[in-house]
Amino acid sequence: MRFLNTYAHLPAPFFQRIDPEPVAAPTLIRLNRPLAERMELDLPGDEADLAAVFTGNRILPGAEPVAQAYAGHQFGQFVPQLGDGRAHLLGEVVNAAGERFDIQFKGSGRTRFSRGGDGRAPLGPVIREYVVSEAMHALGVPTTRALAMAATGQPVFREDELPGAVITRVASGFVRVGTFEYFAARRMEPELRLLADHVIERNHPEARQAANPYQALFESVCAAQAELMARWLCLGFVHGVMNTDNTAVSGETIDYGPCAFLDRYDPDAVFSSIDQFGRYAFNRQPNIITWNLACLGGCLLPLLDPDETRAREIGETVLDGFIPAFTGHYRRELCRKIGLPGDDESFGLARRLLELMRTGRTDFTNTFRSLADAQAAPATFTAPFATPDIAAWLNDWLRRLTDTGSADTARAVMRAANPAFIPRNHRIEQAIRAAVTGDFAPTHRLIDVLARPFDDQPENNAYATPPRPEERVTQTFCGT
Repeated sequence: MRFLNTYAHLPAPFFQRIDPEPVAAPTLIRLNRPLAERMELDLPGDEADLAAVFTGNRILPGAEPVAQAYAGHQFGQFVPQLGDGRAHLLGEVVNAAGERFDIQFKGSGRTRFSRGGDGRAPLGPVIREYVVSEAMHALGVPTTRALAMAATGQPVFREDELPGAVITRVASGFVRVGTFEYFAARRMEPELRLLADHVIERNHPEARQAANPYQALFESVCAAQAELMARWLCLGFVHGVMNTDNTAVSGETIDYGPCAFLDRYDPDAVFSSIDQFGRYAFNRQPNIITWNLACLGGCLLPLLDPDETRAREIGETVLDGFIPAFTGHYRRELCRKIGLPGDDESFGLARRLLELMRTGRTDFTNTFRSLADAQAAPATFTAPFATPDIAAWLNDWLRRLTDTGSADTARAVMRAANPAFIPRNHRIEQAIRAAVTGDFAPTHRLIDVLARPFDDQPENNAYATPPRPEERVTQTFCGT
């Protein structure tokens, strides 16, 4: 691999230079070969060598492992030093098409940011991150991706003794809002400027040409997050721990800890075991990302303008545009889910359906997927609803399809917007339970099914079935 190390060549305050800690008995669980081919990686062919590479036992030539420094607001409380306590950024590679990929281990051992932790990851959270991040990619959501996962052959201790693992993930960048907070809190303006320039170069190059590049950077980050939040909500995704250190300025979904997908539609849904007051509930995610972006704007003030009053005006103007941008994306995405253009009347119709889904406690994913066939088979769509109001809604929807000229194209639009398969929480838990006993077949099959979420897969219809009451997952957990 031809490693570049632009982050490792920033000044010392940005990171700690440290190699991953070797593990006892590495074994490869899965290599994402299509991603490796896209990255044009020249990897060893022997599985034992691959296991050594993807646990950090063997450092590839040219890599310069570092643990990144960052701060963050965790559940609204500022923590001035967090950092990669169990992760190592190896460097970045660039393929022939000019695509740049940061490569990072997670679960690879202690660093100076570990805060007393063991620096390791249990197998379960590694599987969850691999499964969900690759599913999000297949669903068209900007996200970090999973390149490999490998078992370490040694236990980690949480509530119980668990097998350990390392995930190798890639992204266009691992800089977080919390990275900016780290330098802003210390009033390290030269480093703050270097960080902003690095992010512009890596993730938002169009900002270089602007009259005020740092204002353009803030605008670009806000625009990326507005689109990301709309996609999350229209797929029923709950991140679970939207701290500022878990918000990537690249606009990619990052850090799949206690994440989950809605089964039945509940806008107030909370899954994370540590979110006791619902701060990061499903329907609060747009407000929380606005709060996180306000934190980023505060960090950028010294760069926006030498005059603090003017800098605040610029930052507030940019931030004021976030909710309208999000609402525009959300309106279009939600209307696509019912096969209609994104006008006010269609948007109102879509929101009426969500309310009927809430009161009817129907499955989020399957309701929208079945609507694609409701013109030909209306009973299949209406059957899960225990209210006659759904029939009136369906008549209004059919009338709206005719009025907008959408009837002929609606099915194709909806099938492209509404997946048949999502990472069902109970399916992930089943795969994890099997993997802990050494059986990885359910994990591999789940990954393969979720790689084609919009395709009909009759042989895999069980993966589209909601959980039975005893299978429902009501809480998800971090791996730290």
